[in-house]
Amino acid sequence: MPAPTPVSRLDLSTLRQAMQTIQAGQFTTPRTLLAPLVAEQNEQALILHAFCLCGEGDVDEAARILATTGLRHPDSLHPLQDLSNIMATLNQRPAAIAVCSAAARLAPADNRINTILGDLLVQTGQFAAAITTLTQATTQQPGNMHAHNLLSMAHTEQGTLDAALTHLTDCLPNAPEHVPTLANIGSVLAAQGQMAQAFAYYQQALALRPQDARIRVNHSVALLKAGQYAQGWKEHEWRFHLPGHAPLPMERLLPTLAPNTSLKNQRILLTHEEGLGDTLMFLRYVRPLAERGAILHLWVPEGLADLCRTMPGAHTVHVGSTPPAYDWHCPFISLPRVFAETSQPWGAPVPYLQANTTKVKALAPLVPCNGKLNVGLVWGGAPRPSVYTAHMVDRRRSMPLRTLAPLGQIRGINLISLQKGPYAEQMMDPPEGMALYDPTDSLHTMEDTAALIMALDVVVSVDTAVVHLAGALGKPVLLMDRYDNCWRWLHGREDSPWYPSLRIIRQTTPRHWQDVVARVAQVLASMAGTET
Repeated sequence: MPAPTPVSRLDLSTLRQAMQTIQAGQFTTPRTLLAPLVAEQNEQALILHAFCLCGEGDVDEAARILATTGLRHPDSLHPLQDLSNIMATLNQRPAAIAVCSAAARLAPADNRINTILGDLLVQTGQFAAAITTLTQATTQQPGNMHAHNLLSMAHTEQGTLDAALTHLTDCLPNAPEHVPTLANIGSVLAAQGQMAQAFAYYQQALALRPQDARIRVNHSVALLKAGQYAQGWKEHEWRFHLPGHAPLPMERLLPTLAPNTSLKNQRILLTHEEGLGDTLMFLRYVRPLAERGAILHLWVPEGLADLCRTMPGAHTVHVGSTPPAYDWHCPFISLPRVFAETSQPWGAPVPYLQANTTKVKALAPLVPCNGKLNVGLVWGGAPRPSVYTAHMVDRRRSMPLRTLAPLGQIRGINLISLQKGPYAEQMMDPPEGMALYDPTDSLHTMEDTAALIMALDVVVSVDTAVVHLAGALGKPVLLMDRYDNCWRWLHGREDSPWYPSLRIIRQTTPRHWQDVVARVAQVLASMAGTET
């Protein structure tokens, strides 16, 4: 192959344009754009050309180009890593898996390929294949700590947490100061509820890398899960330093309040930051802020706007990209830190949300009136497959509708779906014997859902925004919770200091829902008065 020619400014522009087009999920146009540079054997153009081939389904040629290029640069990041990242963002991981698999056959000694392939297999839920691939990678290269950690992640996602922990602690002597491994041991221990041991490993990691925002945030999550709120809320502010986090000016972030701090005539902008559940959870601080004289502007997604407009103390509610003028701003998730040293660390008491009375009357006829217990049901969250960590969390917290089949056998109850999003499609093929009312076509916003919930006797849900909504309304809630639960629900608790009407029914074995569903069925049968 002739030596590549120098890259001109025009060529760089072409390469950038091609990459942007590929990242947008278009593959034919950039191939045409790159053709002159590919003919000159420009290496970067060849790599992007291979990305296009992957997107178009030409697995073998894409693998040949990328495997060959990788072998020429054994000490660099393999080009398959960029391909993996792009196809993951486009939710086209199977195409990247096919190319990585073919490349691994062409270059079996290039251990980087197995590591990338194993990561993709974890992301797509192919845990057994991932464990096989990553075991091969770690055997071939025992010092590859990244592959060791990915292998532990595969075990964690599969639900074999003991195997994940054993693998990390066994490989740690190879690199006793490898910070990601120390932090990941802490994470697995926290998932198992071994909080003291988890903190010890986090402290080792932070002693070596105290400015690592990702580790600081993971440490804060463990602190919050253990109920160590004073330190946890402060530590959780490290999320502002994470890549891609673009907060408003930090010098105008609302400070922690003293017990008697006045906010009279101060304009405070409260901002939605992550999931809908987080905002619903911390709307409880609107009233305490207003009582201190603050003029509150709430900046929230469209689906929450109507509900927020009904809140006492909310001056204005904004939707869109342009915030109003303010003196201070504060993400909702930072409000517990703001009130941590006051007499209202938990915010306003439940219920701090009120349903729209007009909508309550309008939606009430959608709920059966037959003397049976009306049970709202949610079995899945938001998959978000292009967002890696969120997708993995959703895979752990959600379940198929068929898993809830035993609820359909309980006498004296009506099951009413509150499920929205992709999981709602499972209602087209419900479990045998399950009668499921579906009023969700009338639920367009959280205000609509709140109104319908008021006509129910109890809500049964996995860990979604509906749990927070029902809890904030003061309605009885049964939370079907995953083993490695979110910090919001604390460790080892069946109740919640955030929502007095909530009962937690948690997995006793990771990834196994059968016991949870059986206990939920017992509770519902008792509530319906049909215990046997």
